[in-house]
Amino acid sequence: MKYFLLYIKQTLRFVLKPMSFVPAIFMMCLIFGFSGQDADTSSDLSYRVGVEVLTVTNDVLDKGWSNDHISELSVFYQFYIRKLAHFTEYLLLAISVAFPLYVYGLRGFPLVIVAGIICVGYACLDEYHQSFISGRSPQKKDVLIDSCGVLVGIIITRILGWTGRMTIFRPLAYKSKKKNKKRS
Repeated sequence: MKYFLLYIKQTLRFVLKPMSFVPAIFMMCLIFGFSGQDADTSSDLSYRVGVEVLTVTNDVLDKGWSNDHISELSVFYQFYIRKLAHFTEYLLLAISVAFPLYVYGLRGFPLVIVAGIICVGYACLDEYHQSFISGRSPQKKDVLIDSCGVLVGIIITRILGWTGRMTIFRPLAYKSKKKNKKRS
């Protein structure tokens, strides 16, 4: 029975570990989809997000803004909404790329380099992809914003991974080391 459970555990690990890359693939597809929108569709989406955020802000903070004022504010803040979207997309991409690499044992500076190359490389390809879309063009400042999101995402992953190893998973590592010492 002990060997059967060990076999099940190893099989699950063999199957589930590679699936940890699924969120990264999902994020890449999502980013590709957003980049594939023409300029008018993309602007309309940013405008609607702005209206929603500002409407909630108005309701929560009881600002008393009219719908026309919210619409004007959304137009005014549209640039910032778009850049924040770039930052956030790539922050999430970096986390979804760095976490599986971390699970596979890549730590420290090598994790930053490998995850960074993958994510920043994707940002460059994504901007190039936009050169084929009506009304869109590649922009170096977007790659810079994306890269900042990537760096923050990798740092978050490293902090969470280190914290988990030092707290939640520390007893498991301690038991494993204790078993190895007994076998020696």
